[in-house]
Amino acid sequence: MTVKRRKKSVRNKGSRTCGQGRTNRGAGNRGGRGRAGTGKKAKCKMPAKGTWTIQFFGKKGFKSKGLRYETKTVINLRQLEESLETFVKNKSAVVEKDVYSVNLTDLGIDKLLSAGKATKKLRLTVKSASKQAVEKVKAAGGEVILPAAKEKTEEKGNE
Repeated sequence: MTVKRRKKSVRNKGSRTCGQGRTNRGAGNRGGRGRAGTGKKAKCKMPAKGTWTIQFFGKKGFKSKGLRYETKTVINLRQLEESLETFVKNKSAVVEKDVYSVNLTDLGIDKLLSAGKATKKLRLTVKSASKQAVEKVKAAGGEVILPAAKEKTEEKGNE
């Protein structure tokens, strides 16, 4: 017949070492956990050579955790169509014979994307645009003026 007993860990609670002897004392027995006690005051604990010392000791400076590339400000055709009237009110866009002329570069927009439809005739000046956006604007009867296109036409004219 089996005898039911309490666990050893439960029975030893309240005794000085809780049945562990003197082996399992905690971090205080060995001066702390991890690299505790090392550093400027305890150079004797620091290893003499190797990458470990370089990695964990001394001043390293800092690196910016921010963006490491330039962000482009983009606009979709849908957003452009919605904000055309506000551009005209702010005198950022000009309407000439049903053609809206907008200089997106002056508005701080770097790229034109093709999401949405071009329902109005647009004459847009922008740094870069997607191929589909250019096609949609041309299909609606407008044009997209890119700086690279200007340079190519000037070079052809000089030859």
